[in-house]
Amino acid sequence: MDIKKLDKIEKATHFNRADFIKLGFAILFVLIAAGVALYSSSFFNVNVKDPGLSSLSVLAVATMVGGYMAMNIGANDVANNVGPAVGSKALTMGGAILIAAICEASGAILAGGDVVDTIRSGIISADSAIFRDKTIFINLMLATLIAGALWLHIATAVGAPVSTTHSIVGGILGAGIMAGGFGIVNWGTMGEIASSWIISPLLGGCIAALFLLLIKRTITYKEDKLKAAQNVVPILLFLMSAAFALYMILKGFSKVLKLSLPVSIGLSVAIGVMVFIICRPLIIKASATMQNTKEEVGKFFTIPLVFAAALLSFAHGTNDVANAIGPLAAINDLLIGVQSVGGKSSVPLWIMIIGGLGIALGLALYGPKLIKTVGSEITDLDQIRAFCVAMSAAITVLVASALGLPVSSTHIAVGAVFGVGFLREGIKKHYYEIEQSIIESHKNSDKQTLNTFLETFRKAPLNKKQLMLKAIKQRRQAQESLAAAGILVGSDGSMQIVDSDVELPFLSKQEQKKLKKAYKEELVKRSAFNRIIAAWLITVPTAAIISGLVFLLLEWLNIVY
Repeated sequence: MDIKKLDKIEKATHFNRADFIKLGFAILFVLIAAGVALYSSSFFNVNVKDPGLSSLSVLAVATMVGGYMAMNIGANDVANNVGPAVGSKALTMGGAILIAAICEASGAILAGGDVVDTIRSGIISADSAIFRDKTIFINLMLATLIAGALWLHIATAVGAPVSTTHSIVGGILGAGIMAGGFGIVNWGTMGEIASSWIISPLLGGCIAALFLLLIKRTITYKEDKLKAAQNVVPILLFLMSAAFALYMILKGFSKVLKLSLPVSIGLSVAIGVMVFIICRPLIIKASATMQNTKEEVGKFFTIPLVFAAALLSFAHGTNDVANAIGPLAAINDLLIGVQSVGGKSSVPLWIMIIGGLGIALGLALYGPKLIKTVGSEITDLDQIRAFCVAMSAAITVLVASALGLPVSSTHIAVGAVFGVGFLREGIKKHYYEIEQSIIESHKNSDKQTLNTFLETFRKAPLNKKQLMLKAIKQRRQAQESLAAAGILVGSDGSMQIVDSDVELPFLSKQEQKKLKKAYKEELVKRSAFNRIIAAWLITVPTAAIISGLVFLLLEWLNIVY
């Protein structure tokens, strides 16, 4: 057999072996989770009426599905928090996974809260008959978990970061309709959730783009970038510290730390001022040994990106773990007889641990694929662009909360990446058109003169670019006036009568269109954009269909709890 074929077979075998190892860890985790559930129900609830063999079996299955859901959240959703840092090389893949896994698990276990509303966002009317039937309600919760986990698994497989909350919403919607018909759905609430598909990415993209434009105009477009960075970067770090402090108080520790809004804002500003005071002299000292380049300036944002990834992951763990453990907690309380149907469910520590560890394990096993998608497959990210994405992720949530707008953290983060990419694309396109104007204005200059002028223009800071363009515009206006009389002005100031059919020795329109398209494809990958948008649009309906079918199956099995 050919050596090359043997090599291919060996690589394919290695790939399958790695997949089997990952699958083995995943299966082992859900089995251990089921064992923990059975042990906890018998050990910690000795005073509760014996739930019976059937109920214990259902609890074991529900815990396995909850653990599976948690792993899928880790594999898909956590990429939004660490992907930009990895794509910008601020963190290695291994470092990002380690930090995110620790912070996600810590957030879920330490600050995940002790109460979960089992009916997410009032999707189903609280007076519905399904809340008076224990069996129907447990089947609804179980179908929701299964549907959400399966859809997240599919989305991860195709490389599409989607909202885990929307997956759960779709699951409740589908199973709820099957249980009680379309009339039990609060369609107003569903309309608000649907609006977040538009609001979240647009708001996230706009805020990220504004930050990037601010940094370009105040730092990277300046002739002395290091001097500009000494003045601007400390202010940006103040804004970032204050924003993330407020984000953590309101979102990360909201279930364990109750502070009024004025106190939260005051504490956040104080933290931002402290960071400013500490960082400014360090930045001034470091810039003394750095080169005056955009890449060197980007190094100032490396450490802030590491902190941003950690804080976003912690806050994500505290909030989105509910998507895995909320339905599981409701099922647990009903099966052991400590909670009425449809109420708010207390979350035992063992369920929070399963949720936190499941997210961490899913991230470690299957997270790299989505981290690469968010970090490098949509658009190229450096430290400055990744900083803008991180800022957008925190500020957008705060702005949306203040305005009462429904948003998705996943859509915000990915929308911010899109916003950065499309801004760069727009700027590149703008300068491409400017360069075409320069070429047009220098059409009678020799090639060497034209190339020298273009090179000078590209390297010039923004203020000098504007002066050069102003001079070109004045020259063009004078040339157009003379051209109307059939007179051509040469680069040396000489004039001659010209034929109107003279061909320009430049790119044809078709070639220019191809070049423009190449600029677009280079900066924002349309295949990734289309795939992700399509996944967002079908998340709720797909999860609803899967959940409805699973609910019908569970009802057909006629298991009595």
